[in-house]
Amino acid sequence: MQITSRAVVAFEHTLKNEHGAVLETSVGTQPIRYLHGFGNFLPGLEAALEGKEVGDDVTVVLTPENGHGLRDERLVRKIAVRKLSAERVVVGQRYNADLGGTIRAAVVLSVQGDYATVDGNHPLSGMTLHFQVKIVDVRAASAEELAHGHVHGTGGHAH
Repeated sequence: MQITSRAVVAFEHTLKNEHGAVLETSVGTQPIRYLHGFGNFLPGLEAALEGKEVGDDVTVVLTPENGHGLRDERLVRKIAVRKLSAERVVVGQRYNADLGGTIRAAVVLSVQGDYATVDGNHPLSGMTLHFQVKIVDVRAASAEELAHGHVHGTGGHAH
């Protein structure tokens, strides 16, 4: 079966930065599973996997615009600690933060008194991403998965 919209895709991957350093890998662990065509994955990677089949190896290079976006320095700001979703704030940890009416994940860069400096950019924003992907499974999505817009079961989103 080819990867098309409404297919559940499972793949192993290794992600490297532009210098060749491994940022993450799923090789030897649980494959990543997602529902293709539902916006649940990086659009550039999803587009590169369209039409592929089990056993295919795919190399994909995503520019920041097609990956996690360009860095936006407006997302680095000082906010009241109370706007973070935590009882105890630790520098270097990610929390949901209210950044001007928008809740987004942010890394705490520093804390001074009742205020924290946070970075709401995705950790991989501004980076060219190099993926090596091996397709390990492709199947038709169940009616329930289609209705919910995500994969159920092992490696997928569960309720």
